Amino acid sequence: MHKVLIPTAFAPPSPPRGLPVQVLDGATMGTSWSVRCVAGGDAGRLRAEIERRLDRVISEMSGWRADSALSRFNRLPAGGTMVLPPGFRGVLECALATAAASGGAFDPTIGPLVDLWGFGAVPTIHEGPPPQGAMAEALGRVGWRQLAIDAAGGLRQPGGVALDLSGIAKGHAVDLVADGLEAAGVTCYLVEIGGELRGRGVKPDGSPWWVALERPVPDQAPGYLVALHDLAVATSGDYRRNFVHGGVTYGHTIDPRSGWPIAPDVVAVTVLHRRCMQADALATALAVLGLPAGLDHATRHGIAALVVARDAAGRIAEHMSPALAAMLD
Repeated sequence: MHKVLIPTAFAPPSPPRGLPVQVLDGATMGTSWSVRCVAGGDAGRLRAEIERRLDRVISEMSGWRADSALSRFNRLPAGGTMVLPPGFRGVLECALATAAASGGAFDPTIGPLVDLWGFGAVPTIHEGPPPQGAMAEALGRVGWRQLAIDAAGGLRQPGGVALDLSGIAKGHAVDLVADGLEAAGVTCYLVEIGGELRGRGVKPDGSPWWVALERPVPDQAPGYLVALHDLAVATSGDYRRNFVHGGVTYGHTIDPRSGWPIAPDVVAVTVLHRRCMQADALATALAVLGLPAGLDHATRHGIAALVVARDAAGRIAEHMSPALAAMLD
């Protein structure tokens, strides 16, 4: 049994007549991508455009590729400036806005801490928390307020800043693919990259793109089904990547304010938003804020969010923001 979530302004277009659902998929950004769309014409041309857009995200924002724009910025000496590609600039502007709104719970300069904890481009063997001195050094290099994009799109390297956009770039990639489909005249589609999704319109039979929200606890019941029309969904959860040392679980979501992984009481945060880039960043920010601060933030800002948390006795509880509760059918 599932609970059903319907967008509050659900007015999908009429289903296209006589067109099939094309299914395309592949690999990108260390994960998989898939597109389901109601479209005719050349599927090969559509695939080529999707892959071109995904390659653009990697060439601009990958922390794993030494020749990406992000990696080149991170290597700049203090005072060096780089003119950012438009996509990179838009993502960083969103990241900085999210950082400001969340009090630094989301921070695109978190790279030194991600690397220190072994969750970065060069994985390390986890032997417990890093030494205090190394933590202090990494924290000294973190701080979103050091960054400012000038009128020409230039970004100055303050010295030692290491950008990490893994908490937002995947959502941007979903939006970029969706925008490409719309530019090609495709109005009904479902895009997914590594669990982040965005949908629009309906299937040929008139039914919406139903998507089950991620369930970090398998026996958690009931689950949720959302009609993904003009809506995106992203989930942040440390059940995906973590390590255990001394009986303590350390997850990959790090609080940039303290330098430590977030407390294990927040199991997962799911956010629904019209743009997947914002949903992606907000899911991370709310997870870092935790309870009750994260839910309070979602309530104040009208964010549709589901926070799955574990209490002191180990019981799982769900906390829904008013904007998400308004979607319950």
